[in-house]
Amino acid sequence: MTTPKHHVLRLRRLPAALLTLALVGSATACASSDDRPRVVVTTNILGDITQQIVRDEADVTVLMKPNADPHSFGLSAVQAAELERADLVVFNGLGLEENVLRHVDAARDAGVATLEVGKAVDPLTFQAHAEGGPEEEAGRPDPHFWTDPDRVRKAVGLIADQVVENVDGVDPKAVRANAARYDGQLTGLTAWMEKSFHRVPEQRRALVTNHHVFGYLAERFRFRVIGAVIPSGTTLASPSSSDLRSLTEAMREAGVRTVFADSSQPKRLAEVLRTELGGRVRVIALHSESLTGKGEGAATYLQMMRANTTAMTDGLTDD
Repeated sequence: MTTPKHHVLRLRRLPAALLTLALVGSATACASSDDRPRVVVTTNILGDITQQIVRDEADVTVLMKPNADPHSFGLSAVQAAELERADLVVFNGLGLEENVLRHVDAARDAGVATLEVGKAVDPLTFQAHAEGGPEEEAGRPDPHFWTDPDRVRKAVGLIADQVVENVDGVDPKAVRANAARYDGQLTGLTAWMEKSFHRVPEQRRALVTNHHVFGYLAERFRFRVIGAVIPSGTTLASPSSSDLRSLTEAMREAGVRTVFADSSQPKRLAEVLRTELGGRVRVIALHSESLTGKGEGAATYLQMMRANTTAMTDGLTDD
């Protein structure tokens, strides 16, 4: 560590004992502010998961604010610089953070260790339109893996491995213990979700959302994806009149009267279905792609999944 010249001039006037204390204090302050290991995470869902693993072992910076849309949020110059100063960058990938991935690439090119979580947890691909999926994106990997808590358990192990391997100064035993504790909580979450969804009769296990985001949940908990108001894996797309017509026909055929819309997006697209289907459609808000602020119902991943499970179960069982 280098002590600035103006500090040295002042320090020369101090007695030797005080000089030693001043230099030690200066070094400690510098280490605490500049030498702390840094992990930077793009989305707030992965940010919460990473914080559960890292806890006090390193500083975790989450770039995406609460209630934001991962498909459209961008970075300030300061946030972009944070990526290149990190010891490790954790990002979802598979095209999710559409305006941020170039900055992640730049950090990787600068020598920063990165982990693309979505790619490493056995991603699903979007299915063809006939199966309720986005026709133009059929065959592309689906980035929304976090709706399956078992894949999140796999992600926890991968993140812990990368923190131990790439972030100097952390205690590997503490990181592993944190990951094991959180893994246990995720196991409990999966069991609770299975028990909750057991209330939904087989004939009602049909999902319509504002865009395609629940493919992993549908596979894990045996739901059918009927379609989406926006027939895409991203909120940046727009539906055509023929898309809406095809969806309403599929909903009539399946007897579906409930649409789940992401709480971070306006519901006007889903509201269109009320007109198309004679006004007998319920629109239920879910926290599918972003955590909320504290006290808003889904400030952590575990809270989000429990809130969504309750809303989906109630929405599909109430007459």
